[in-house]
Amino acid sequence: MPLTVNGIDEIKAQAGADLGHSGWLEILQPRVDTFADATGDHQWIHTDVQRAKAGPFGGTIAHGYLTLSLLIPLWSELLRVEGVSMAVNYGLNKVRFPSPVRVGAKVRAHGRVVSVEEVQGGVEVVVDLTVEIDGSAKPACVAQAVYRFYA
Repeated sequence: MPLTVNGIDEIKAQAGADLGHSGWLEILQPRVDTFADATGDHQWIHTDVQRAKAGPFGGTIAHGYLTLSLLIPLWSELLRVEGVSMAVNYGLNKVRFPSPVRVGAKVRAHGRVVSVEEVQGGVEVVVDLTVEIDGSAKPACVAQAVYRFYA
């Protein structure tokens, strides 16, 4: 269950908070193929199962941007904000992909609220997000996301 906050004041109180972990999400080939179709990125390391077996990763891997996009559903498992008129994804300050996600692996997100600053009509929340791979010492993705919530 995500942490649920209600309104701007409760969001402000989360500055510095560790949001914990989402549940695990298994990355399967149909998801990778669908992402490839949506983006036009059909590089063989993502979509050619047979060729990828002999490749550098021993099988197909998820696109880095697919891994990044998974922050959308995984983030929703960390924090739910109610009592605001609107929430927007304002952008990313930094993104890195330290380790590939092999198809069949499970990933989850960990989040920590870095800061909460007032902006006109609401607050800007900066969150450090890490996509962890089950059984791996290195994360798949580290990103600093910026969200805005308006009263």
